[in-house]
Parts: sequence; C-alpha cells; structure tokens
Amino acid sequence: MKKFMFLHFGFENPTPEIMEAWGKWFESIADKQVDQGGFAGGREISKSGTKDLPWSMESITGYNIIEAEDLEAAEKIAQGNPFIASIRVYEIRSM
Repeated sequence: MKKFMFLHFGFENPTPEIMEAWGKWFESIADKQVDQGGFAGGREISKSGTKDLPWSMESITGYNIIEAEDLEAAEKIAQGNPFIASIRVYEIRSM
C-alpha cells in the first residue's frame, strides 16, 4: 500500500449539515486513514517577507493521510469528501 496526502482547500462557517457530512466521510475512511489534522492560522514566508494567511476559499484548512493501492484509488476515496472548495491528492514518497 502507498500513502497519500489529501489537502483540503476552502473555508466557510460550518453548518450542521456540513459537519454531519464530514463525520460520515471520516467514518467511511477510518480503515484507510493513517493521520489527520486541521490548521488554525498560518503565515507565508518568502523572500519578500512574511504575511498572515487569511481564512478564505484559497486556504488550506486540513489534511488526511490515507493508504491506497495507487493514485486512482486515492482519488476515488477523495471524491467522497464533502470538500468546500477543492481537495488535492498527493502521493507521499518515502525518503
């Protein structure tokens, strides 16, 4: 099995319906999930300086690490996610 990271993009104040949909999705991937987390505030650091990152539709709001056979299988799992703006799927390479 390979590991994949899901990055969740987009923020809006959650409704009870959104929270219920997320709960169901987390339940559905419990046997595939290795780790998960959410983010609270952040900063971007670049050569031009540092800036606070706002909560918006472009924000990375959380992540999941799951196990799947390949990228297509990981994508299928991600498609069941009740994402706000989008979800990105990356294969994690072992170093």
